[in-house]
Amino acid sequence: MTKGTINVTVENIFPLIKKFLYSDHEIFLRELVSNATDATLKLKHLASIGEFKDSLDNVKIEVIVDKKKKQIKIIDQGIGMTADEVKKYINEIAFSGAEEFLDKYKDKGDDPGIIGHFGLGFYSAFMVADKVEIISKSFKEDAEAIHWTCDGSPNYSLEKSDKTDRGTEIILHVSDDSKDFLEDSKIEGLLVKYNKFMPIPIKFGTREETKKVGEGDKAKDEKITVDHIINNPNPAWTKKPSDLQDEDYKKFYHELYPMQFAEPLFNIHLNVDYPFHLTGILYFPKLSSNLDMQKDRIQLYQNQVFVTDNVEGIVPDFLQMLKGVIDSPDIPLNVSRSYLQADGAVKKIASHITKKVADKLHANFKNSRQDFEKNWNDIKVIIEYGMLSEPKFYEKAKDFALFPTLDGAYFTFDEFKEKVKDLQTDKDGKLVVLYASDKDKQHSYIFDAKAKGYEVILLDSPIVSHLIQKLESENENTTFVRVDADHIENLIKKEDPKISKLSDEDKEKLKTIIEEVVPKETYSVQMEALDSDANPFIITQPEFMRRMKEMSATGGGGMMGMNNFPDMYNLVVNTNNDLMDKILKAKTNKEKYVNQALDLAKLSQNLLKGEALTNFIKRSFELMK
Repeated sequence: MTKGTINVTVENIFPLIKKFLYSDHEIFLRELVSNATDATLKLKHLASIGEFKDSLDNVKIEVIVDKKKKQIKIIDQGIGMTADEVKKYINEIAFSGAEEFLDKYKDKGDDPGIIGHFGLGFYSAFMVADKVEIISKSFKEDAEAIHWTCDGSPNYSLEKSDKTDRGTEIILHVSDDSKDFLEDSKIEGLLVKYNKFMPIPIKFGTREETKKVGEGDKAKDEKITVDHIINNPNPAWTKKPSDLQDEDYKKFYHELYPMQFAEPLFNIHLNVDYPFHLTGILYFPKLSSNLDMQKDRIQLYQNQVFVTDNVEGIVPDFLQMLKGVIDSPDIPLNVSRSYLQADGAVKKIASHITKKVADKLHANFKNSRQDFEKNWNDIKVIIEYGMLSEPKFYEKAKDFALFPTLDGAYFTFDEFKEKVKDLQTDKDGKLVVLYASDKDKQHSYIFDAKAKGYEVILLDSPIVSHLIQKLESENENTTFVRVDADHIENLIKKEDPKISKLSDEDKEKLKTIIEEVVPKETYSVQMEALDSDANPFIITQPEFMRRMKEMSATGGGGMMGMNNFPDMYNLVVNTNNDLMDKILKAKTNKEKYVNQALDLAKLSQNLLKGEALTNFIKRSFELMK
């Protein structure tokens, strides 16, 4: 038997491992199963080039929990190790940077990424074990089996073993403060979390299956015991897109998200070999019109080993509303997310994913526009958010982002501009794009616009104010206005203002009467000469102020805190409506007429509620008498 000291420059490295990695100590199982997988894959490679002749048909990894002995075993049938290889790969671990390790992390507390900085994958075992054994036999002919033991100090022992079969067995003697890892349910949960798609079958206990035995009438059900295989070694993203049907993608979606019952709208299969390796499948789920920025939808893998489901900084923000899997060997397995976000390869991956998604959406738009239009309401929030947040995505998306009219027709923005350029260009040559955000609440304004023959598009996403600001900056001499921002004649000014029937003196007198009734803190009275059949009072919300307020409420807009300001409205008074003359000449009921006209205008904006609505109903009956 050989005894020695592991080549480390800081004797208390093992307590450091426990201290600094405690918050993420469950990853010990991921590390050890990953090592077992690597050992098995290496042997498969040797077999593929003829350096190993035995069959590998049923090769697997086995995880065993022995609660009585307080042990966890990870057993593989892989390449195995000789005594020299144990000395090289286990004992001579590169801890020359341990002082740097101490200096760098002394003030940072727990950091989930430290293992990756110093190649400590195997030694993560000591986060949960106070003693670790390795029993291994190399695949090489005449190799002697070895037995390595370490008690969590730099001291180890290495001796011969009587192991006869090829592969490695890691035995963890679980410490008292980690005994929760001796529960089968805990270990199975971790295997499913981290190793669900590892490329080698992972056995965890056995289960019973029912199979038919015999033939015809004599056939009967018989229960048999089979290996309980935790993982799917060949997930859909590892296959060629040409080998998969729509049903395969849907089946895999439900394998990823077993509690998700709704079907995805469509998927994007990622398969990149240059300038980096990347595979994966991204799904577009059915989204509401709300800006549903729920995270943890996309799962990040490295060579089929789960890394994280928090892909912030790795996947562009607007795509975090998607679901699916991204797998790349170029993503470091054991580093913190802050490191990932700064990594050059990761930034290239994020950029490529954006391009791939844009290309796929454009292809869907061109190849099946009808289906694309049908799905638009379910995907528009993602696309609109992408147009705002990623300039390169905007350049592609402007060719397939859709703008539906209230009649149910869909146009790209260039198509819409071409359609209305003659009709909705004002007298100064500016194209005015009319939009509604709620076709029921803004119905009367929409009616007035359509009566003029104008086209109104529906923009009802929560980021519409930001989106139209972007579109205005990208499209010269174009402005967006909501249909209730002013009277339609003022929104698209085609000619000089109409002449008022009232004299300037009567207009001032009328304005004074109205301002004595209308609350100044809410309404700004605006005297306008409109068509005589236009409503007497029209409530509008100025486009600029309302847009800035909405932008402030959803972040941005340059006017912080505007959402705390009360709503302000313009009260447009049509001086050419016959009611104005009636108010001026009335000896009594002036106030009633003003209040009645104001309440009718408020009704059109869904602003009449509570006591004001009760008073309006009562007053209406009185005026009818």
